[in-house]
Amino acid sequence: MARVTRLDEWLRPNAPAPSEPAPTPEQRRALWFEITVVLLVTFGLSGLSGILSLTEDALAPGVLSDQTVALNVTQSTVGWIDLGRQLLGIAKLCAWAALGLYLLWRSGLGPARIGLPARPDWRRDLLPGVGLAALIGLPGLALYLVANALGANLTVVPSTIDDHWWRLPALVAWAFANSAAEEVLVVAYLISRLRRLGWSENRSLLASAVLRGSYHLYQGLGGGLGNVVMGLVFGRYWQKTGRLWPLVVAHWLIDAVAFVGYTALRGHVSWLP
Repeated sequence: MARVTRLDEWLRPNAPAPSEPAPTPEQRRALWFEITVVLLVTFGLSGLSGILSLTEDALAPGVLSDQTVALNVTQSTVGWIDLGRQLLGIAKLCAWAALGLYLLWRSGLGPARIGLPARPDWRRDLLPGVGLAALIGLPGLALYLVANALGANLTVVPSTIDDHWWRLPALVAWAFANSAAEEVLVVAYLISRLRRLGWSENRSLLASAVLRGSYHLYQGLGGGLGNVVMGLVFGRYWQKTGRLWPLVVAHWLIDAVAFVGYTALRGHVSWLP
């Protein structure tokens, strides 16, 4: 019974202490406008694009696993132009994260208040991040392999970037940019804003997780479902602890291992495309 009780306590969100009065109708309209614009500029538009991509792939002949999708691709045959475009893509994602941080800061929620202090604590941030990476990464890989074998997921190629001296640093930077943008916007920003609008913690969590799953649908049903589960775990962790660094660290590790590991193993093991 003790284990069941502890699990039930973990699944139940902490009720945030009210710190400001309920928004006026005008403030609510402004918040909804802000959320809509931010999501259309960032991951909301990506989610709509993911739905269209999955629909298009499903209409193609054969099963989804017959098709391939690459995550990080060469963007020019000229090496230094390719590097420049890679850096621009990384900068765009970092700017998305900065936008979320700025809007939260303007509303009184600075980085420290959302669990992203300038100096992360290795006990409260780094070690839990490694644990979350293992908790999500290993079952996520298994889910991908099963979904791919069942024909419900495209064959995902983490990187097709040409062999330049800067390839590995760029992949690590891509992993960090993905992590920062997603965890700041999809977890801290969106849940905080919906909380301000009076949404329950469970409803806000579900919206965050569904958004995360939607913009991964270009990978297939397995990619979408796996990221919904990841969103539920990550969102609840933030709601319970108020620490965002563990999510950033975990996501960074998951992506970095996938990107760099694929690059290192491709051509040396038979089960990689």
